[in-house]
Amino acid sequence: MNAAFAGLGFGLIGAIVLIYLLIVVNFQSWIDPFVIITALPAALAGIVWTLFATGTPLSVPALTGAIMCMGVATANSILVVSFARERLEATGDAVVAALEAGFTRFRPVLMTALAMIIGMAPMALGLGEGGEQNAPLGRAVIGGLVFATFATLLFVPVVFSIAHAKKAHEPAPESDARADAGYGGAHA
Repeated sequence: MNAAFAGLGFGLIGAIVLIYLLIVVNFQSWIDPFVIITALPAALAGIVWTLFATGTPLSVPALTGAIMCMGVATANSILVVSFARERLEATGDAVVAALEAGFTRFRPVLMTALAMIIGMAPMALGLGEGGEQNAPLGRAVIGGLVFATFATLLFVPVVFSIAHAKKAHEPAPESDARADAGYGGAHA
């Protein structure tokens, strides 16, 4: 059991690190992946709180649910941050971009999280023969996603606006290159 816990704990930490590095490659930035994973501590807090509140011991299924929850929470944060990056390029204001991303991606993030939460509810209840065996998995996913969804919709846009506040006031290098090439204001 200790070996299984150690392996899954290492897997959880390894998953977070690999997710971060994969997002670094995808976004070609070190800051945006950090903004994305800021929802993960809330997911971990939700998992711990839910397991404690329901009196569920930490087990292999609970750690498996934690790893699943990390994936969904990261995907939801990517939705918000990628849209915020698009809006930042269009508006040049990090706060406006973060607000628009939070409002525009509210429904997709909520639908993804609710689909997973509702799908895990029967498992979390542990009803039926042998149902208590997989209940920790469902409870971990539900608790983590509830907290991670709030963090994704409220905390991640705030961190994005703070991380990009300085960058938003600097002129984009592409617009300077166009201006130097002799393009007029209508094309820049």
